Amino acid sequence: MASQSRYPVKNKQLRLRLYQKEKAEKKKERRTARDKRKREREELGEQAPPKQKPKTIENMRVADETIVDPEDEEVLADEQTDEMAAYFDRKQTPKVLITTCQKCTLKTVQFLSELEEIIPNSEVHRRKSIDMKQVIRQATEHEFTDLVVINEDRKQPNALILCHLPDGPTAHFKLTAVRGGWEIRNHGRRTHHRPEVILNHFSTRLGHTVGRMLAALFPHDPEFKGRTVVTFHNQRDYVFFRHHRYIFRSEKKVGMQELGPRFTLKLRSLQQGTFDTKYGQYVWIHKRKDMDTSRRKFHL
Repeated sequence: MASQSRYPVKNKQLRLRLYQKEKAEKKKERRTARDKRKREREELGEQAPPKQKPKTIENMRVADETIVDPEDEEVLADEQTDEMAAYFDRKQTPKVLITTCQKCTLKTVQFLSELEEIIPNSEVHRRKSIDMKQVIRQATEHEFTDLVVINEDRKQPNALILCHLPDGPTAHFKLTAVRGGWEIRNHGRRTHHRPEVILNHFSTRLGHTVGRMLAALFPHDPEFKGRTVVTFHNQRDYVFFRHHRYIFRSEKKVGMQELGPRFTLKLRSLQQGTFDTKYGQYVWIHKRKDMDTSRRKFHL
């Protein structure tokens, strides 16, 4: 709302009307200029100047030296020797253990059952009162390749720990906006086909590591017959998870039906090795006061 210094009128309602009038005039000017540019492009045809690219926070991103090219030789060499190399070399089949905090409620249990349906070759086990390090040790003995732990607060899932076994790394995410499939309007019914996996906008060294950890949860060779897609979309360091089925409506048109669940992840820390809060070596920790100095600076 306009301030009194901008419109030297004491009446609040009159100031509001003046502000709305000015806003409508500016909108009309922008629409007129847009229509003029459209007519000019139609008249000039192929000689028309290119369309103006709108400014967004993403394309005005602060330059980051850690942004890398996926085809860079140094990056490819590092990926061939990291902890997930065995999976990407097809020498390892994912086997995922999903568990919870020591005391969990109904919403978390329902969320775990949906994750078990989405991630092939995964098992859900109640943690009870077992220590986290003992869980990792038992999971390694039973040849699990990944461990997913869902924590909760106030009877709502609020954190996700992803630990790649047996040597790490371990990522800790903040978990928000959790919605089960039954809460999504016009949702479809899930099947047990292996889904396709899509990773979007993981462009930094840190983002590459996180993306590879998420991809290693799902087996190679998706079953295209099921037409299901799992998407991890990174936007402004928030990783949005979606689960869809695509439907061919014609030779040129494809429809999407969401199956659920949906949730959002925000990376809090990345640790070398398996989970160890006392002696673990942290590769990256999100420090809000030091890192969130600009809206246009991202880390993934």
